[in-house]
Amino acid sequence: MIAKIQGLLEEVEKLQAATKEEAEALRIKYLGKKGIVNDLMADFRNVPAEMKKEVGMKLNELKNKAQEKINALKDAADAKDNVADDIDLTRTPYPIALGTRHPITIVKNEIVDIFSRLSFTLAEGPEIEDDWHVYSSMNFADDHPARDMQDTFFVEAHPDIVLRSHTSSVQARVMERQQPPIRVICPGRVYRNEAISARAHCFFHQVEGLYVDRNVSFTDLKQVLLLFAQEMFGKETKIRLRPSYFPFTEPSAEMDISCDICGGKGCSFCKHTGWVEILGCGMVDPAVLDANGIDSKVYTGYAFGMGIERITNLKYKVKDLRMFSENDTRFLEEFKSAN
Repeated sequence: MIAKIQGLLEEVEKLQAATKEEAEALRIKYLGKKGIVNDLMADFRNVPAEMKKEVGMKLNELKNKAQEKINALKDAADAKDNVADDIDLTRTPYPIALGTRHPITIVKNEIVDIFSRLSFTLAEGPEIEDDWHVYSSMNFADDHPARDMQDTFFVEAHPDIVLRSHTSSVQARVMERQQPPIRVICPGRVYRNEAISARAHCFFHQVEGLYVDRNVSFTDLKQVLLLFAQEMFGKETKIRLRPSYFPFTEPSAEMDISCDICGGKGCSFCKHTGWVEILGCGMVDPAVLDANGIDSKVYTGYAFGMGIERITNLKYKVKDLRMFSENDTRFLEEFKSAN
């Protein structure tokens, strides 16, 4: 019997198990109620008295060795399973560089933050719009050039459905469902049928603002725009308003800021004028208020709109508009510090 136990000791030392299930099968085989060690214990009563001490010690050694070996096999199988669980098989085999916020998003958030502090609330609307909200509600005549195919993207087979060419459509949607006071800022992407170049693109981003209430004046508009310019470009920034024309405002104006490169002295960036145009604005035309269900005899308002790419160019001196949409991570890396 001692020879048999010795053979089993050698056998136990060589046991292997790749999984927890295999290790459990070995435990049952050697240490279970009907296992090899229990069978030997049952035969122990047939061992001669003079050999019981030696055989008993060997049996205990076999039992302990088997228990230690099987426990070790179970621990190894557990560790292997845990490693497998930690592996993400969907990951690419190379490190992925962390991205950064897009400069258009950085500037848009900054613009929205400035006007939010002036109690403007955020308003958004669909990019695929109907003619009423984009043009008719904004006092565009039926023969206005902006309606021409060269400026507007029309949805095929639906001549009254367009890709919005400005975010004024959001203002229209706000006015038709809400009575004054109204104070909203409307950021979003817009589309125009233009050739793509360093200075133009078929899509870009705008932020428009609208304030309608009793006794709103042009002075209110000027003060808000001055505060915005100084918050965005610095406290020393000056503004000037030049008469202009927009179908939805009367009177209308273009706003320039003093060039922050030359300090208003004149350089190539501002074409030696000392001024750079950044937005259009004006008092909301009474016809627009009436068309959107607001009594123009009781309420007045102002509106303004700017291209986010334009503001981004002024802040970061990006010379080519196409860089904003080419997904070049080297370009985006330059704006990490602005996040």
